[in-house]
Amino acid sequence: MSTKCETCVYYSYDEEYDDYICEMDLDEDEMVRFLSARADACPYWRPGDDYRTARRQ
Repeated sequence: MSTKCETCVYYSYDEEYDDYICEMDLDEDEMVRFLSARADACPYWRPGDDYRTARRQ
């Protein structure tokens, strides 16, 4: 993938799995495409800017 999951807003730590996971709700076709790396970039990637909310206040 050309985008990095570590900077995505949907990439978060799951204590149950003790690992980071993508929280985007993908359907079966999208998941197959994502796992087989046939997509050039994740279409759901959004920058995980922690300060975005603070700037609006």
